[in-house]
Amino acid sequence: MTANTLLRVKGITVQFGGLKAVDDVSFDVQQGELLGLIGPNGAGKTTLMRAITGVVTANSGSIHLGDQALTGLPTHQRIRRGLAFSQQLVRPFREISVLDNVALAAGSAHTRSPLKALLHTDSTRERDIARSMLERVGIAQHADQMPGIQPLGVLKRLEVARALAQEPKLLLLDEPLAGLNSREATTLADTIAQINRQGVTIILIEHNLGEVMRICQRLVVLDNGRNIANGPPREVMQQPQVRAAYLGAEKSADITEEQGA
Repeated sequence: MTANTLLRVKGITVQFGGLKAVDDVSFDVQQGELLGLIGPNGAGKTTLMRAITGVVTANSGSIHLGDQALTGLPTHQRIRRGLAFSQQLVRPFREISVLDNVALAAGSAHTRSPLKALLHTDSTRERDIARSMLERVGIAQHADQMPGIQPLGVLKRLEVARALAQEPKLLLLDEPLAGLNSREATTLADTIAQINRQGVTIILIEHNLGEVMRICQRLVVLDNGRNIANGPPREVMQQPQVRAAYLGAEKSADITEEQGA
């Protein structure tokens, strides 16, 4: 662990009955990094993210954010220490505006009851933060509209804005590009890269390998719950075990032979 290490995941195992969904996974995330966490369906990516955020309890291993141990803490305490995450399935509060959805998240940093923070006498600060976050993700024009009338592309950005409103040290994004067309995926990936350049450290869980390869500085690859590769994107995607995980062993061997011919 270096002085620049923001997150350290060491030996995390998550077991459901006889199934190890995450099996002794370790990796570090450096301050300012945009790290891609990838792998085929069922690889354990989302379970690992939920272990980091405390939504599921790891059977063994440790997690540190900077010099703070997160292991054993409930989710709300991990958020207070600097974690924020966006969910794969976007579920905004549909009875309040887009702006107030983000203001609620901004209020959560100051009280265990975000609704109380929003409804207290002066919520100017929370709403100012919310407007800033909506501008940051490119949907400020939807601030006073209701989430129920928004297309998926706007809702995905709303989810990112809600996470950013908590002013995190580390932002975890779970498949933010899922369900978007290629144009929407590219523009949202550009927004994520811009947020990273502004100083936010990000772990991106994503199946869209084209966009992952384009914007991420490093990849960690899971397969069957285990960490099988870690390094620069192009180098990682050339590794036989990664090709086998995505393509199957036989197809991977065929491609390797063709490249060597």
